[in-house]
Amino acid sequence: MEHIDCPGHVFVVHGDLTRLACDDVLVPTDRRLEVAPSWLPLLPADLVAGDGESGRRLALEPTSRWREGARVLPVDPGEGRRLWLVDTGDEQRDIDWLLAGVDEFVAAVTAAEGRAPVNARERRLVGVPAVGTGGGSAAGDRGRLIKELLPRLCTATDRCGFDVVLVLDRESDCAAAQRVRRALDLPWPVSDQLYDAAQRLAARVRTGEWAIFLGAGVSAAAGVPVWSELLDGLSGRAGCSDEERALLEELAPQDAASVLARRIGDDELAAYVARRFAERPHALAHALLADLPVREFVTTNYDPLFESAARAIRRDLRVLPFDTPGRDAPWLLKLHGDVGRPDSVVLTREEYLHFQEDLGALAGVVHALLLTRHVLFVGVSLLDDNVIRIAHEVRRVLRHRASDRERHIGTALALTDHPIRAQLWAEDLDYVPMAPRGTRTASAARRLEIFLDLLAMLAAPPTGYLLDAAYDGMLSAGERDLARALRRLPGDAHGDARESPAWCEVEQLLRRLGADVAAP
Repeated sequence: MEHIDCPGHVFVVHGDLTRLACDDVLVPTDRRLEVAPSWLPLLPADLVAGDGESGRRLALEPTSRWREGARVLPVDPGEGRRLWLVDTGDEQRDIDWLLAGVDEFVAAVTAAEGRAPVNARERRLVGVPAVGTGGGSAAGDRGRLIKELLPRLCTATDRCGFDVVLVLDRESDCAAAQRVRRALDLPWPVSDQLYDAAQRLAARVRTGEWAIFLGAGVSAAAGVPVWSELLDGLSGRAGCSDEERALLEELAPQDAASVLARRIGDDELAAYVARRFAERPHALAHALLADLPVREFVTTNYDPLFESAARAIRRDLRVLPFDTPGRDAPWLLKLHGDVGRPDSVVLTREEYLHFQEDLGALAGVVHALLLTRHVLFVGVSLLDDNVIRIAHEVRRVLRHRASDRERHIGTALALTDHPIRAQLWAEDLDYVPMAPRGTRTASAARRLEIFLDLLAMLAAPPTGYLLDAAYDGMLSAGERDLARALRRLPGDAHGDARESPAWCEVEQLLRRLGADVAAP
């Protein structure tokens, strides 16, 4: 696989910028230093003074803090993430003025003193919202804003050295942004092999053949510990000597966890795991995966970060086996338990053995997915005993069906190439490494994020903004005619028509096309 030295990259994410792990965040305000309530989770409590005329007023004196003509004001909460208040004005300002504010923000971040990225990411990640669309001057012309904002951000990342993530709250905004990116036809910083792999996987997503299996590698980008880090912390709590730590490293992780659990006790173990896997801002990969048109997810992770990413885009994600599945609702199976339910966590060797004895029903769900779907493994080491056993059982079944003997049950996105591991799984999985063997982990992890961003663009429905009036300027003549006809449907349907079971499906279709209609 060729090595590509790529510049900064612009990601597009459907989500909530206040929940995403970023290094620098653009926070819209005005000359009075008032912010919308939705931004409060990012701001230190002592910075919020009270209610303003149109939002919450910040405890900063505008006349002394805004430099003459300046529109960017840095706020440093001191936790690694910097906030940048940007004057985005009011509904009287035009889109060119808004874009000039974004340019000033990017210039200010570029000129600021460099800091190491949070969670050991290879490059700093800068979060940008669709400025002026909440209720400002761009609210009615979001199409033009996104068409002009994306190329400017791409040009900026070519020279600034950091990555930018454009975070969009509306489904229609995200669909439009993906269309703009496809039309720009910019070069992607991935090899031809990876681009082809993304196209193949996107085709499977669009046909509904997909399920996703998330491993610890996805949550590591949010600062959640992987096995080695967890065991190192536990050995410190247990007071292990250097010699004992070295001996523990020779054991399988589950066995090392068993030894440490006996040392510190079950209650202390549960409390430590709860602290290390507590909710925090989720990673970029969580957001990219949560918005894919996939309904079935499995994870061995204990943390609640994927659920957080789903809530950010208002996906009604059911968490199994704890929640009741809903009709057509997406679900996430937490195979090894949830940190919020300590009794469910599978960590030690004894708990792994109990899983095999008592939780066969959960393994059965994974069996069914591997038999009926193409499963994408992301951030999974493929060394977990339970995952290996389940895959082996499925392979034994498929060998008895001549038509399925050559069928791969899934695709594994690996950080770096590992020829022997690829051979081990050759009968079961398409093995797709992001980078050559020897590439630094942070660099390979960033390439995985870029690959998932490419996959999201290729798999995005092409018409998710069709009925959103703010995007009329992006439609062709034929699309505008179709949009006018479809927009009449809610008004024409009344009485018995809306009582029909079919109307529920019509409403769902209209919402998927960007219409602002009531939920069924």
